[in-house]
Amino acid sequence: MTTQQNEVETQLKDYIRYLKERVFFEPRSATLHYNLGLAYARKGLTEDAVSEFKQALECDPTLAQAHVNLGGLYFQKGSLDECIEANRKALELDPNLPMAHSNLGFAYLQQGDYAKAIESSKQAIELMPELMQAYNTLAVAYLRTNQIQASIDASRKILELNDRFAPAHYNLAVAHRMTGDQQKAKEHYDSAIALGYPVDPEIRAEWDELE
Repeated sequence: MTTQQNEVETQLKDYIRYLKERVFFEPRSATLHYNLGLAYARKGLTEDAVSEFKQALECDPTLAQAHVNLGGLYFQKGSLDECIEANRKALELDPNLPMAHSNLGFAYLQQGDYAKAIESSKQAIELMPELMQAYNTLAVAYLRTNQIQASIDASRKILELNDRFAPAHYNLAVAHRMTGDQQKAKEHYDSAIALGYPVDPEIRAEWDELE
């Protein structure tokens, strides 16, 4: 761990200690519980973070962002149903939360519900036009439903925002390979690999045959 990383870790530890002391004296403060949840999540203490976000919602049931963050933690734990439920609750409170729509899109994608993944991702992008994760979910969902040009358009939009986003290059590689454009497919595949995109060894062997 570098000196800078040590300093950040120390600051986070001190911040958590400060929040815990404040919560002791103000146990009904939704803001303090919410901030402590964020700090625990940043430190990787998932269960503690979940507990704090739940307590924040007990103090203030209208705190939509607490639901969004809970949804993200549930996703990390592999509980897609709880992730979806949490983000839906967030949107019941505030339908204009782009991250809640984006999180729903990604969860639906993992469940194989591509129609809902596309719908939620589009809603996220409408609210936040530069939300790359939503575009990436769209790109994959379009690939899975054989809407190749739509997938290409979504990935190109990502690269307009960040040309070093490896998943977009990989999705473009797959899309162009499906259209038969092996040259573009190989170009984007090589870019994805150079940017560190993880590819299964068996799949990588298939791509290497395109040399």
